[in-house]
Amino acid sequence: MGQERDIDTAEIELPPLDTPVRPTVPLATLVEVEFGAASHAGKVRPNNEDHFIVFRLGRALDTLLTNLPAGEVPGHFSEHGYAMVVADGMGGMAGGEVASRTAIKVGLQVVLDEVKWNLRAGEREAQEILDNMSQYVRSLDFTLTEQARFDKSLAGMGTTLTLAYSIGADLFAAHVGDSRLYVFRGGRLSQLTRDHTVAQSLADAGEITAAEVATHRQRHVLTSAIGGNAGLVKADVLRYRLQDGDRLLMCSDGLTDLVADARIARLLAAHDKPQEACEKLVEAALDEGGRDNVTVLLGRYSIPERK
Repeated sequence: MGQERDIDTAEIELPPLDTPVRPTVPLATLVEVEFGAASHAGKVRPNNEDHFIVFRLGRALDTLLTNLPAGEVPGHFSEHGYAMVVADGMGGMAGGEVASRTAIKVGLQVVLDEVKWNLRAGEREAQEILDNMSQYVRSLDFTLTEQARFDKSLAGMGTTLTLAYSIGADLFAAHVGDSRLYVFRGGRLSQLTRDHTVAQSLADAGEITAAEVATHRQRHVLTSAIGGNAGLVKADVLRYRLQDGDRLLMCSDGLTDLVADARIARLLAAHDKPQEACEKLVEAALDEGGRDNVTVLLGRYSIPERK
């Protein structure tokens, strides 16, 4: 016989018998996000080593059959979160494509296999999300390292990875490499991630100015990437509070290497629809020569005020 589980009845607060079941409506249920995405191989490279994904995950309850009086239990309840991912592969014709594609596929498999999806962000849950993001990046790094070890044609492959996950107004992000995450708020574009490049490291150390990073000869030399580190790579993770009207921009360096932040901000201000804005940003990179693959994701958040 199975062991009976003791229940501390003092912890259970029972409503009056005539009280209908009313689920607490979390902010995640009320937030609406409109997404856009565009990706292009560019004018120089023969293939596109960038990959991206945008998805929604959630939980739901639907009452199918009951003989309780009408209105005493909810017919439907759901809550959800949103995720955006950009991976910019490197390592040759095959390696870069395989690395960035694998990064997204492995990550999605991890999500599907996960028993618990954090869809509410108290302090404990928030830290759990950030810890899980860090562990996912390390696991992915190990996977790519092993894949390249067994297939010599993939030697040296790797990828950048920028991941954003939002629950209501809470945003969580993990970042390795030089793809970027921005927030566009009130006409101002703010970079949330820090590039993992030699040029940025020199600027952080005070050896060059911040303005010199964009033209420095080592601005494309990565100091951190996923693949080849046997699971020891460390991601930057962050938590950020979104506001109503915010637009979340994620892109590969094929955009930011050719289009300055000021011009990106002007294009976002001129094009309110996310899909249209993404296409205009890609066009801008192509107009400047399109020397690299370019990928742009944009999410526009509608967040109601909670009383």
